[in-house]
Amino acid sequence: MSSNAQAPIIVIAPDSFKGSLSAPEVAQAIAAGIARVLPQADLRLRPMADGGEGTLDALLSAGGRRVPLSVRGAGKASVTAEYGVMPDGTGVLESANVVSITDPVGMQTPVAERSTVGLGELLRALLDTGARRVLIGLGGSSTNDGGAGLLVGLGARLLDEAGEEVQPVPAALHRVASIDLNGLDARLKDCELVAMSDVNNPLNGQQGATAIFGPQKGVSEAQVEPLDRAIAHFAGHAHRAFNASEAASRAGAGAAGGLGFALHLLGAQFRSGAEVVAERVGLPQAVEGADWLITGEGRSDAQTLSGKTPMIAAQVAIKAGATASLLSGAIDRTALESLSRVFSGCFSLTFGPTSLEKAIADAAGLLTDSAEQMARLRYTHKV
Repeated sequence: MSSNAQAPIIVIAPDSFKGSLSAPEVAQAIAAGIARVLPQADLRLRPMADGGEGTLDALLSAGGRRVPLSVRGAGKASVTAEYGVMPDGTGVLESANVVSITDPVGMQTPVAERSTVGLGELLRALLDTGARRVLIGLGGSSTNDGGAGLLVGLGARLLDEAGEEVQPVPAALHRVASIDLNGLDARLKDCELVAMSDVNNPLNGQQGATAIFGPQKGVSEAQVEPLDRAIAHFAGHAHRAFNASEAASRAGAGAAGGLGFALHLLGAQFRSGAEVVAERVGLPQAVEGADWLITGEGRSDAQTLSGKTPMIAAQVAIKAGATASLLSGAIDRTALESLSRVFSGCFSLTFGPTSLEKAIADAAGLLTDSAEQMARLRYTHKV
């Protein structure tokens, strides 16, 4: 690029690289590589997420504050989780911040004993701030309790036939005989809840939360049917308590081990997590006048095209007349052809075999080097 050429506008909108870098860190590393080649470029960083791990970081990258709080984790042990408050007063919760599938302590608790009570506790604390619009990311959870814990954390009581309280864990849900909503936080009636999820599964059945997502959380093949039956039993009582007979069959009810079901009962609106984040961080405005967008994620494959963060970012860019390139930690070679129909160039961090430990440890440096090479290819045709 000659010195007289107009400085390019480049938008950097990646997801996090789970286990190594947050989305803001990924964006900064890519920006550092681009700046080596194009120091005058207008770099617009818009870290992204899809409702899973890193959603809180991405949304607060545009401003706001985060508040730590000790709440119940997936097991009985307490965890320090965070809620966020954006500049306009909108609250942000990330399920993975409370009951993360990457939390070794929570994962040590058998899946039938895990609960989402802590997320309800966190939501009540957020309501204390005066927030009456709350975005809730549903990805990356370790729980499979049908959202029973969330409801209990918000003040509901699960009761057995003797009127004794039932713990909101999968192993006990078959004992529920009624649900008392007298203590349910009254402020929820005046609160707009937005569930951020790309999962369309119902709560129960062959395509439900337990059958489809349970195994990755530790549900054994022998546990699938009895746990699904117990959650369906709980759901029947929840339908009657909330007067919402179709909640379990609605799209997204099976998200996050059934958290989606509880949020349907509470009247939440369901939206694509990546689309919500794109709007909130101003991605459509950032790509106006831009000629290139770089996005990416930890690993890209055929599922990337099914509404994941890079796909949503690319769609926003292409609609604005910019091209989009993919820079991910790894790319499934069998998906390259389909990915190349959307992205103008697909790049991974490593150019040959490397150990997982090295790739994680050097992720930021590898990103910076890769972004530099991409910029040289695009703007100077010199590598």
